[in-house]
Amino acid sequence: MGEVGWLRASVLGANDGIVSTSSLILGVAAAHVPQNGILLSGIAALVAGAMSMATGEYVSVHSQADTEAAALAEERAELESIMPVSAAN
Repeated sequence: MGEVGWLRASVLGANDGIVSTSSLILGVAAAHVPQNGILLSGIAALVAGAMSMATGEYVSVHSQADTEAAALAEERAELESIMPVSAAN
């Protein structure tokens, strides 16, 4: 069941991207901007959204890795305080 987390994140991310981009396009179109301005705004919104999502995912993955590394180091230190490395050999 935990393996569908990526699917949920993908669906929510796509939904967010569709809603935010279409909302921007509707707002620009409501201002009576020419079609090429609407198209340019939509493309800019898509690129900005993709870059934002990629940056957020990168930071999230690296933060998780740092947290796990810190937890492993703490556990290793606790185990070494109980059973020193020289005594294990």
